[in-house]
Amino acid sequence: IGVIGADVKGHNLPCENQPITSRLAMICGTSSCHMGVSETPIFVPGVWGPYFSAMVPGLWLNEGGQSATGKLLDHMVRGHVAFPELQSRASASAHSIYTYLNSHLDLIKKSLPVGFLTVDLHVWPDFHGNRSPLTDLTLKGMVVGLTLSQGLDELALIYLATIQAIALGTRHILETMEAAGHQISTLFLCGGLSKNPLFVQMHADITGKPVVLSKEVESVLVGAAILGACASGDFPSIQEAMAKMGKIGRVVQPNHEHKRFYDKKYEVFLKLVEHQREYRSIMSSC
Repeated sequence: IGVIGADVKGHNLPCENQPITSRLAMICGTSSCHMGVSETPIFVPGVWGPYFSAMVPGLWLNEGGQSATGKLLDHMVRGHVAFPELQSRASASAHSIYTYLNSHLDLIKKSLPVGFLTVDLHVWPDFHGNRSPLTDLTLKGMVVGLTLSQGLDELALIYLATIQAIALGTRHILETMEAAGHQISTLFLCGGLSKNPLFVQMHADITGKPVVLSKEVESVLVGAAILGACASGDFPSIQEAMAKMGKIGRVVQPNHEHKRFYDKKYEVFLKLVEHQREYRSIMSSC
């Protein structure tokens, strides 16, 4: 509630003058949660809920999620053979390892959009099982397109492909929620991963929806303050407190020129889990 109910007037967003049910809040940290509300109960396969008044009073909450997001990025980056080199270079430039990786991707992209660097590299991100929308804890992670190269360029590419895989997983959750009846036009992101501009842009480009970031970085604290303000009687409702206390910091628009590329990436993404289940079926018959 610290981010999803902010006043969006003047930001040219599709959710302006629309009910809060057109918004999805994402809390992106070690794992990620996808929180959407509806006026009537919507039962979404593989997504928790609906829960009445669990987030916004009077509305029904559905919660999707990904078991490993920030943790997965750490696992992929820190486990790579080129990580010591990355750590040394990032330290020398006084940047975090992820800021350095983002700048390194800008160096190697040449004339291509940075996201297109993974045309031959694909990740299925369920290294810790799938929470939503497949609810399959037995699923494993997959990486397709590896070579023998082990340098910093390759580390940057696997980092990018993992971010894209997480965003593709969000798209999978969104499409499942929308097929069940949700009508979501705008994403509202908070949490540690929302501080990474590449992570945010990939979510906008891959879902095709604008992403709103809170002015206050620690949005969960804003949510706690909103509850306190209502409990003390400063606001008559959670909804009014959200509109007054939640502030928009930045809006990231999707690049629709890249839609065809990410639609193809999404096709590959869904094929990965299809083949994984096929392999498991073959092996179980042994």
